[in-house]
Amino acid sequence: MAKFEEAEDRLFKNIWICMKCNAKNRCPSGKPRKCRKCGSIRLRLKHKVKKASK
Repeated sequence: MAKFEEAEDRLFKNIWICMKCNAKNRCPSGKPRKCRKCGSIRLRLKHKVKKASK
């Protein structure tokens, strides 16, 4: 993941992915109402990649 907190926020905070067309939707004030590209309301937060522990 990111090396510092600001980079992690930039990559993952308030970024929603459309489950229909996979477009990124950035919305600083919570969940957007619809996708900017296709108009779908099916949105999810961007998944964070977790490191495997040994």
